[in-house]
Amino acid sequence: MPHKDPALSLGIEEEYLLVDAETLELANAPEALIEQCADAIQGQVSPEFLQCQIEVGTKVCADVGAARNDLKHLRATVARCAARHGLAPIAASCHPFADWKQQIHTDKTRYNELEQALAGVARRLLICGMHVHVGIENQSVRIDLMNQLSYFLPHLLALSCSSPFWMGQDTGLSSYRLTVFDNLPRTGLPPRLNSWAEFERTTGILIELGVIEDASKIWWDLRPSSRFPTIETRICDVPTRVEDTLIVAALSQCFTRMLWRLAARNQRWRIYDPVLIGENRWRAQRYGVNEGLIDFGRHEIVSFADLAQEIVEILAEDAEALGCLPEIEAVPALVARGNSADRQRAVRAERLAAGDDPEQAMRAVVRHLIDAFHEDL
Repeated sequence: MPHKDPALSLGIEEEYLLVDAETLELANAPEALIEQCADAIQGQVSPEFLQCQIEVGTKVCADVGAARNDLKHLRATVARCAARHGLAPIAASCHPFADWKQQIHTDKTRYNELEQALAGVARRLLICGMHVHVGIENQSVRIDLMNQLSYFLPHLLALSCSSPFWMGQDTGLSSYRLTVFDNLPRTGLPPRLNSWAEFERTTGILIELGVIEDASKIWWDLRPSSRFPTIETRICDVPTRVEDTLIVAALSQCFTRMLWRLAARNQRWRIYDPVLIGENRWRAQRYGVNEGLIDFGRHEIVSFADLAQEIVEILAEDAEALGCLPEIEAVPALVARGNSADRQRAVRAERLAAGDDPEQAMRAVVRHLIDAFHEDL
């Protein structure tokens, strides 16, 4: 592996749901809202598959500090423009009580073709995610690091979980979003690839046959970006609080640097069978940060509190170099207070205990999500 330092630049994409500020139900984005956002943050906002969604993306950022400034600006702009139309954005991967059957997909060629190709599976896509790009210019290095990074995908998912509810019911999962997204083709954990050439051969067959038009239709949890010289982490729910997004993004950047650092010293992270990583993926999806993950080297389940401390120790050198030590050191506090799914459940439980009926309690969850979206902006 070449020892020239990669850029390790950072880019974050987030998808939001739009709700009526009074009824708290999902609402379609007026064309004027999209235009106002586009005027204010040109090139950094776009409509999504469903009309009740909107997506933003930061610029290429050198570090998490720059990403914080840009993402706060994006969130604040969307919130301000939405308020003009009586709407409010929420950062949650599923709306607590909305019915997917009542949603309308955006009338654009890309989305019309997607709905046609995926049929009923596409119509259930009332979900939002968060993607993190880390700059790795060398294609071979990108594949090598991607193979090792798969180990940490469950850790990132667990911290980001924000979809415990679906159509007014507690699913028992921390990330119900993945159960919907996994019904699509070309999703889930990435395969182990031996080279960039193998990745191009694999995707090239699908492109040549007309199954997909390009590699952007490869929707693995982790992939080489089809547009940028980056590794793109796609497994995460969208965190509700902006600071939690930045913690997860900093972790993605630091894990990547840590693996690069090991390679420069002729070392590497052990690559485990996808069946084993898939077990941790399920544990993260089901329990979030509450039941721990399997440490395959130690052959035991380790609590997330202990994992958080280990992560801080393992990544301290990399976080110091990348200027994101405060974000990495905040991981134990995030685990202690719970992820967004935990906090949503706590709000619902509090309101039920106070005498709200189930519908009122769910609406209280949406109000909480609106307030949390605006925290620290």
